[in-house]
Amino acid sequence: MPHPDKADPRPLTGEPLAVDLLNTRWIDDAGEHDLLDSPGGLAIWLASPTVATALDGCRVTADGPTLENLLRVRAALDALVDATPPSDQARNTLNEVLAHGRLRHTLGPDGPRTVTEVDDSSWMPAWAAAADYLRLLDDRPERLRPCANPACVLHFYDVSKNGTRRWCSMAGCGNRAKASRHYARRGSTG
Repeated sequence: MPHPDKADPRPLTGEPLAVDLLNTRWIDDAGEHDLLDSPGGLAIWLASPTVATALDGCRVTADGPTLENLLRVRAALDALVDATPPSDQARNTLNEVLAHGRLRHTLGPDGPRTVTEVDDSSWMPAWAAAADYLRLLDDRPERLRPCANPACVLHFYDVSKNGTRRWCSMAGCGNRAKASRHYARRGSTG
């Protein structure tokens, strides 16, 4: 079980919040991993820069209800991102999560401000990830992609200028694909 003091073990971090939540599961040479398999892993995820920025100072406890809500929205996001067309059940689940929060606009001493309000703090990370997914869909939905490596389960949001990114990381899956093509060419010519 990961401990909150340990560094984030995931191979791909720094993606938008919804994608970052999807990437709490990954596969490497040691097998399948799920950062959210325990409250300790949840604490690591909550402390990551992407999540801390998205939660904007909201105090969230790494407990059972928070974990349950996150797993619920992660399953819905998984079904929405990878299915064509997305299932009604996944869409309904995402809408149910979104119903637990709202944005409230206020005018403070420094000007306009938008504040997120949720029914309970255990909903905040799940609500924020669901809302971020809507933002990505509204911005450039075609840029939200799975890694082109069929053995990889990671996703990314392509921010490259021409929008042609294929791999979760060039250092990992991209290099493996290049090496495979190289050995295949070499084997067929020699």
